[in-house]
Amino acid sequence: MDIRIENISKTFGQHPAVNSVSLEIRSGELIALLGPSGSGKTTLLRLIAGLEHPTGGRIFFGDEDASRKSVQARNVGFVFQHYALFKHMSVADNIGFGLRVRPRAQRPSRREIRARAEELLDLVQLPGYGERFPAQLSGGQRQRVALARALAIEPRVLLLDEPFGALDAKVRKDLRRWLRELHDKTGHTTIFVTHDQEEAIELADRVVVLNKGVIEQVGTPDEIYDTPASPFVHQFIGEASSLPVTLSNGEVWLADRATGLRSEGNGEAILYFRPNHIEVVEGCSGCIAGVVVGSRRVADTRRVEIEIGAGRHRVEIDLPVGHPAGEGSRIAFRPTRWRLYLSGASENAAPRKVAVHA
Repeated sequence: MDIRIENISKTFGQHPAVNSVSLEIRSGELIALLGPSGSGKTTLLRLIAGLEHPTGGRIFFGDEDASRKSVQARNVGFVFQHYALFKHMSVADNIGFGLRVRPRAQRPSRREIRARAEELLDLVQLPGYGERFPAQLSGGQRQRVALARALAIEPRVLLLDEPFGALDAKVRKDLRRWLRELHDKTGHTTIFVTHDQEEAIELADRVVVLNKGVIEQVGTPDEIYDTPASPFVHQFIGEASSLPVTLSNGEVWLADRATGLRSEGNGEAILYFRPNHIEVVEGCSGCIAGVVVGSRRVADTRRVEIEIGAGRHRVEIDLPVGHPAGEGSRIAFRPTRWRLYLSGASENAAPRKVAVHA
């Protein structure tokens, strides 16, 4: 099922939660709506579901305008963060609930509902769990049951709101892998909300990055990470350090020091780079240099914090675990992959990119 969102807005009182958002989702895609708290991602999901009605704009399911249709009429499957299972019902009855409450003319028989529940329990890798109750399941198992219940009605679209947010890190990681495999098997158009960038990058075909009710960027995980379209995306996705620089005569300057980077244009700008996209240099005529003020172990690297320009700025870089740089020592480096934005490219304005080196 293709979904087309045209200039959709939603205002609560004087607060615009979603502001003139447009988005096209292809049939069978797994899409992540990613952003910090208050970015509008859950409101946008609820607008797609029909749990909220837009202040302006339209939502199409295929060629059908679904903007004012009910949740039932849209036939969407919705999975909540906290499962929302009925505690007094068995697992099988929870899964079959959406089928049992259909109008009599559309309701399958008891035997068909039971068979559908057993089929879905196999699909979500919980065969034989039909007679158990939610209290007898782990958090990860409850979320699988919630997903099976959403699938039971054969939805046109599957919507998930922070589906793994209530689970611990190990279970969350296992379920992410499982959900991707399940999606590839079923082929549902699936949209999920998350504030976890790792989750979005690992799971989604495309990521929609939202900030303050507007879309900052839409792209594949590689595009979002490697070619961020704005300062906000660069800071929100992955990890990044930034420094105010000056562009002059084809060179990038940090205060009165040449960085060894080259760029067209002139004026003030912000240099962004990731901690792992650097090279340490010795005796450079053009580089960034500072004093180590702290370090910590991060997986197979050492994350080093460097104070630059008499304490005016701090950045982080990754070094090999055995690197001799210690607190108080001086270190020089140069970014190997970086992006520049002219000063004034705010989080809410279209960025003015002036240079990229990747």
